[in-house]
Amino acid sequence: MKVYRPEWQCTFNVNEGVEESASFKERIAWLIRAFADKLDGSGRTITIDCNVTPQVSRQDVDICLGKGFEVTQNLLTQFAHQAACEYVMRDAKAELFEEEQW
Repeated sequence: MKVYRPEWQCTFNVNEGVEESASFKERIAWLIRAFADKLDGSGRTITIDCNVTPQVSRQDVDICLGKGFEVTQNLLTQFAHQAACEYVMRDAKAELFEEEQW
């Protein structure tokens, strides 16, 4: 009896800047991205390198990325809420946040 063993591989890399081993073309591309970020003033440029074997559809990759960004949005919203609560508490009860000096 033959034993079948599924094999797969997935690598996922996110970069916010040029890597040290980058080629000249990649370095120029990142300079242009940095310039565009400065012009926009409110964005953040990243590159996503996703390699999946066996290949999955572009639509499936897009769905996964979309869901990942939804999770990111929810986490950032929670962090913002916590920061806002801490800000209010620090203003209302500053004495609770003073460090004791020995």
